Amino acid sequence: MRTRPDILTRIRLPEGEVTVDEYGYLTDPSLWSPGFAELVAEQDGITLTDRHMEVIRFVRAWEEEHGVMPDVRFVLKYLAEPEGLSKSQAKDVLFGLFPQGYVKQVCKIAGMRQPRAWSTG
Repeated sequence: MRTRPDILTRIRLPEGEVTVDEYGYLTDPSLWSPGFAELVAEQDGITLTDRHMEVIRFVRAWEEEHGVMPDVRFVLKYLAEPEGLSKSQAKDVLFGLFPQGYVKQVCKIAGMRQPRAWSTG
């Protein structure tokens, strides 16, 4: 539980203005846009590829369908199944795309709110 309110920042994008918390996570995931993803990825030193966007679209679709962000195990399963990868190999793929990890980069770039408590499996 946090003992103080979040420090919020407004960011202007070509698609419109969004508000992020002090860690750069969107406060309203419905305002996510590809422009937001590009901005956050660039700040983290990532050049988004189709593969990055595939993972981001999966996370966003899961959240839309289930009402919560997917746990990393579902993302690993999504990455592993089509190519017959092991969990370890899928984790290598995920960290190859997003070196700082699932919550710090995937969730942020995908426009999810910052998790307050999180188990990444």
